[in-house]
Amino acid sequence: MAILCLPFQKQYCRILQTHKQLYVIATIRNPSEECIIRYLHTLENCQNPNQEPTSSAPPDSFLVEKILLNLRRDLISFSSLIGVSSRNGHLDQALMYFRDMKTSGLVPDNVIYTILINGYCRNGMMSEALEIRDKMLEQGCALDVVAYNTILNGLCKKKILADANALFDEMVERGVVPDFCTFTTLIHGHCKEGNMGKALSLFGIMTQKNIKPDIVTYNILIDGFCKTTEMEKANELWNEMISRKIFPNHISYAILVNGYCNLGFVSEAFRLWDEMIRKGIKPTLVTCNTVIKGYCRSGDLSKADEFLGKMISEGVGPDSITYNTLINGFVKGEYMDKAFFLINKMETKGLQPDVVTYNVILNGFCRQGRMQEAELILRKMIERGIDPDRSTYTTLINGYVSQDNLKEAFRFHDEMLQRGFVPDDDF
Repeated sequence: MAILCLPFQKQYCRILQTHKQLYVIATIRNPSEECIIRYLHTLENCQNPNQEPTSSAPPDSFLVEKILLNLRRDLISFSSLIGVSSRNGHLDQALMYFRDMKTSGLVPDNVIYTILINGYCRNGMMSEALEIRDKMLEQGCALDVVAYNTILNGLCKKKILADANALFDEMVERGVVPDFCTFTTLIHGHCKEGNMGKALSLFGIMTQKNIKPDIVTYNILIDGFCKTTEMEKANELWNEMISRKIFPNHISYAILVNGYCNLGFVSEAFRLWDEMIRKGIKPTLVTCNTVIKGYCRSGDLSKADEFLGKMISEGVGPDSITYNTLINGFVKGEYMDKAFFLINKMETKGLQPDVVTYNVILNGFCRQGRMQEAELILRKMIERGIDPDRSTYTTLINGYVSQDNLKEAFRFHDEMLQRGFVPDDDF
């Protein structure tokens, strides 16, 4: 029976919730120790470490107890149980197993401590993770580079960079050699906060230690400099990357294109887009939408429209964001006929206008004082089953106020309140 149960468990492991999986093993009559241990390892390994913790309830306690009665009460068994609970976000349950393990006379090793630390870090509970780190050190367990990297990643995600820097110094003082993951994690954390000086300093230490940066490291740094509008430095890193025989990928191009578009240098962004095509790198939809947004921001609507055709010819299908960006550009330019043409084109492509699309058109009519047409658009969107949002009402209210028609403005104000929307600062 113990042998027959394993294929059944493996088959359903990825589709059943944890408590259902435990029910299967708990109801097997006299399962062997090997069966239970293999099951728990399978259950642990089937959890996706990149997946967010689920909200499913922890296993029923009587099922857990029944399984524990059949387990070899050793570190391997407890590490499996702690791992399963941690990965599912059930940290109270994991801590219960941890305490039960210590009550059984077992001394946790650095693997089990690291599993707990990882669970707390993945759930953003950094004070608890650091407490486990302290307990680990008190027990004489040395943190290895994996444990340090886990905590560093958690601190960087929570933007606690002062503590991350201190932890980095601690690991160096304790003789733990930082690796590629250590430096890339810290560089990413500082780049996200715009601390480009610190990020470059870490990058320098990284290269001095002969730890080779890869495309991910360079993309992080280039993105950081683009976001701080230091395009010259971003280009220096771009050229350095290529000189190291690390060649840009579609993410690299998307970062630099976005940087140039945000600063209004759309011609430079388009040059990069052309370079991508020549090198056989297929642009992503995000990159294409960025270029269109850049052209629309700069008021070059003809080139934005022309680029739509180019992206389609390269096999990149436009989405609602593409069309909404173009429609917004033409509305701002007061080319309402072109905006409606794009809506029709959008529909022929199987893309339905959403509340954003209608709000853009409404805004265009209201800015031009064409309030009757604006109300026609409102009725049309409601007929199509698209509910107006707060922005819809704010636009209509402001439109009527600009026409000194307070009666209609208050009518829409009352309707907005009836729908549960609170006026924002634009009202």
